[in-house]
Amino acid sequence: MKTVSILLAVLGLVLITGFTGWLGAGAVLKAVVSVGAAGFAALVVAQLATDLILAVAWSVACPRIGLGRLFRSRLVREAATTCLPFSQLGGILIAMRATCFPATSRARAISWPEASAANVVDVTTEVLGQILFVVLGLLFLLDRRPESSFAGPVAIGMVLMAVAMAIFIWAQRSASGLFRRGIDLLGNQVAGQWKGALQSGIDSLQERLNRFYECPGRIAAACLIHLCAWTAGAGWVWLAYRLLGAPIGFGEAMAIEGVASGVLSLSFMVPAALGVQEVAYITLGSLFGLDPHLSFGLSLLRRGRDLAIGLPVLLAWQAAEIRRLRKPSRIMV
Repeated sequence: MKTVSILLAVLGLVLITGFTGWLGAGAVLKAVVSVGAAGFAALVVAQLATDLILAVAWSVACPRIGLGRLFRSRLVREAATTCLPFSQLGGILIAMRATCFPATSRARAISWPEASAANVVDVTTEVLGQILFVVLGLLFLLDRRPESSFAGPVAIGMVLMAVAMAIFIWAQRSASGLFRRGIDLLGNQVAGQWKGALQSGIDSLQERLNRFYECPGRIAAACLIHLCAWTAGAGWVWLAYRLLGAPIGFGEAMAIEGVASGVLSLSFMVPAALGVQEVAYITLGSLFGLDPHLSFGLSLLRRGRDLAIGLPVLLAWQAAEIRRLRKPSRIMV
């Protein structure tokens, strides 16, 4: 699996290099530079505002943890996914670690099962909100470009994703039984003390998942807030295109970002969606008459924004990890 991700990342870098040569590095650079420092700063601030909305959605679903900690964990998850050579799963695992610890010594550390359950619930509500957003994007696309060949494949992909999410939610509700059967199948391969510890951890994880899901109103509200955050992402695309000098309306931005997010979600194995993001924006932008070098510039601005936010977040997280290693661990199991 790791080898596949590396190969896909290399292929993505080759695609980005090929697009740069095809479109002309000078034209692309000119488009990106035209945004200016103030424009780029506005794009970074707009993304941080979206991240805050995402943290609010998480806090609604998991109110006991605290908005500040969830905002930091959300930033760490995004930074690991976009700045490090990991798939989305790697970013989630790092976020679980970040969720365990507070920013100050006065706040409580939380257990691995609670942090894991909180991240699983947030990913679930985010993907459900994303599916709704992609459907909206498809509707905007069909309204403006009914002849587009994108709609069919993306719609099929979203149906498959919805089925996968239904199975995933069912698995969360039955996690304890499924994992216990797996441990039992291992039989004598697992020593008695390890077997007991694994079963205890699984029961604790299941208990916390059940606690989060026993408030369906909060889960539904979190999905809707996530939908608002995805819509804010379309606003970011609209702003970026405008700063690049492209005459685009918000409806077109909804169509581009909605369908692009559907394509990107189906390429979760590709680290940072290298190459896939560029192909999606160039192809979808062309449907609305946007020059390819502007859409490629949009993708580069998005990657620059991710680095501008992600690198300081990762450095701060690493500094916090080093400080924790010098102190007795406060993490609970």
